[in-house]
Amino acid sequence: MKYQRIVVSQYGGPDVLHVVEEEVPEPRPDEVRVKILAAGVGMPDIMAREGIHPETPRVPFTPGWDLVGVVERLGDQVSDFNTGQVVAAMPISSAYAEYQCLKKAELIPVPLGLDPAETVSLLLNYVTAYQMLTRSAKVKSGQRILIHGATGGVGTALLQLGRVLGLTMYGTCSSKGAPTVTDLGGTPIDYGRKDLVQEVLRVTGDGVDTVFDPFGGAHMWQSRQLLRVGGKVVAYGTTTTLRAEGLGSKRSGKRNPLHGIPIFGLYIAGGLLLPGKRRIVPYSIQWLKRLRPALFREDAITLIDLLRRLQIKPIVAHRFPLSQARQAQELLAKGGVIGKIVLVSNELKPEKSTG
Repeated sequence: MKYQRIVVSQYGGPDVLHVVEEEVPEPRPDEVRVKILAAGVGMPDIMAREGIHPETPRVPFTPGWDLVGVVERLGDQVSDFNTGQVVAAMPISSAYAEYQCLKKAELIPVPLGLDPAETVSLLLNYVTAYQMLTRSAKVKSGQRILIHGATGGVGTALLQLGRVLGLTMYGTCSSKGAPTVTDLGGTPIDYGRKDLVQEVLRVTGDGVDTVFDPFGGAHMWQSRQLLRVGGKVVAYGTTTTLRAEGLGSKRSGKRNPLHGIPIFGLYIAGGLLLPGKRRIVPYSIQWLKRLRPALFREDAITLIDLLRRLQIKPIVAHRFPLSQARQAQELLAKGGVIGKIVLVSNELKPEKSTG
């Protein structure tokens, strides 16, 4: 039986994404073959395609951090899953495909009846948001938080979870995204302001307890200026630094998960040594998943239960068929997407959705 997957043939722009057709893979004894129903599209996918993300595989490779699918075939040593069972996983790459073989330890059961596109949004975006809130920042009800990029996949997750946790929330966004931030319980702040620091301090009074910063680099230091005494910047990305390397960088594509550690170390040390007790705390979902896989699984199950109980509802901005992965990445790269872009199987109707 044949199946399709998306392959990055060489590092570069969207044109390096190709649809290939191959024989469906057979699971190894400790693996499960999953028929993929939904795969998330995120900035790490684009940066891996460009060859600049710390988790970039060597070419050729299939991108895609997260997926939801149905167990289609079991390996000989697998007895704790059943065919037809819905599961979720975050393999970091390989999700842009119709089928994938995954180790059973990677799989998380998903209750029947949940929208696969909404569920897949939980794995990268919501686990990131939840772990930053509860494990990195250790927020408490009534505290103030500021979310940079508040209308993106992680930003909207932070807003929804922050509301559940009883936080006072502020989010930087465009004028287009302001209604979304308001609807999700936050106060929008226009990131186009000439003096963003002064605007945040004016709106909040004396700053916030935690800032969530996906940009990295010098932007972390600006975020530190927005903190109250004893506050934290949770830095969960190095977008500014990595994208500065450009498409022309001749990276080998070898995974380099330590990329950016020196600059993070410099800012962390500065936060500790300078007066004011305002710290910079790095967060990496892939590192936490590798070092503490049980925590990733626990938090993903918690979030799936919140979705089942309708306490959170991911915003699915667009649903594309797998064959339109290029268009999906092009749309995300343009910016301004509110929520998550998802690739869905032909069994699920691809359509624009606002969640």
